[in-house]
Amino acid sequence: MPETDWRRTGRGPIWKGMSQFNDLSSPLRFLETRRSGKPRDMIAPGPDANELNRILTIAARVPDHGKVAPWRFMVVPPERRGALNAVLDAAYLEEKPGAGRLELEANAQFAQQAPTLVIVFTKVDPARSIPAEEQIASAACAAMQMENAANASGYVSGWLTGWAAYSDAVHRRLAQPGERIAGFIFMGTPGKPLEERPRPDMTEIVRTWDGTAAQ
Repeated sequence: MPETDWRRTGRGPIWKGMSQFNDLSSPLRFLETRRSGKPRDMIAPGPDANELNRILTIAARVPDHGKVAPWRFMVVPPERRGALNAVLDAAYLEEKPGAGRLELEANAQFAQQAPTLVIVFTKVDPARSIPAEEQIASAACAAMQMENAANASGYVSGWLTGWAAYSDAVHRRLAQPGERIAGFIFMGTPGKPLEERPRPDMTEIVRTWDGTAAQ
């Protein structure tokens, strides 16, 4: 476990030995070094109530064609994690009655990990002329903005989906009409050093158009 510096600054807690990632020395350097954390490795503290409110406010400041606000945030407090675990188990057993002990233990681990959890939902408004794809993209932007805000506050975040994000049984229990889960955003303090992951070769993902149309 990395040495922890519990000093607080205007940007939140600073963790010694983590400067390779989420470097707050400048806005561009932060984006260049942005790194998610594994929720299972996160420890306390997570954002306090004021910090979380600021993070969620920032998350709502994203591209939103038509001002639809096609996203909703549901905070799951620590004292409600057991209830979330029960919801996941009930949904899982509904869809897979023969589930074994290890599968249910995985649900418990998922529900209980990390100090802070916010579920991001898409809420597409079919009555609006804005294409559903654009509304879904806006919700994804909100989830990413939430991660960036948490990391910029000195914490670490992780965006997970898994079976629960696509389960109708889970949605019946957690979502309001018209909502679909975009992701579970976990936040906390890194309990282990963050590790780099392979990044794409820019020459393989960037091209310059030569002005000719494909035949």
